[in-house]
Amino acid sequence: MQLCKLDSWQGTLMQVCLRFNFLFSMFKSFFLLSLALFLLAACKFNPDIQGQGETFLQGEWEEDSVLYRDKLLEYTKYRFTFTCDSFYAVLETHAKVDRYPQGCFNNGRWAEYAKGRYMMEQDTLYLIGTFTTADYSKEKIGGCYRIGRYIPKFLVKRSKENEIILVDMEQHRLQRKKEITCVPKPL
Repeated sequence: MQLCKLDSWQGTLMQVCLRFNFLFSMFKSFFLLSLALFLLAACKFNPDIQGQGETFLQGEWEEDSVLYRDKLLEYTKYRFTFTCDSFYAVLETHAKVDRYPQGCFNNGRWAEYAKGRYMMEQDTLYLIGTFTTADYSKEKIGGCYRIGRYIPKFLVKRSKENEIILVDMEQHRLQRKKEITCVPKPL
């Protein structure tokens, strides 16, 4: 694209116009090259291997008892398995009141399963996963209880080496039942 157009040859003015056109085309080339390099530098490939996760969380954790469970109409006990940056959860619910469609109440006891990835940010544990079938092989897409995304967050309070306290709307005291060493797997 030429910015200066002259109908006649007028010496110095023509040279200035040619220099301007040259500098403009150089600037345009430099800008496009810089933009391309910036876009290439901004992109990175995700790793082909599982992340390490938090060392103190690695293992199988189980909530032994729930505070005030005799007075609650419904409560959930948690079991978590943390391996590297992944989690597997079993949510065992106990209820006194039937609030589900017919056939789902199951005498007030049922389990839900979830799996996904977790991350720690300061003292907060973020679980990002989906509800699954009991063997964790498929995403649960229908039936009784919850389906879809499982995205809770907990405040983590460590009281002892083999005990952690997770706090959301309730307080959950979990005991480590088995220690696991993270061996990252290919994705």
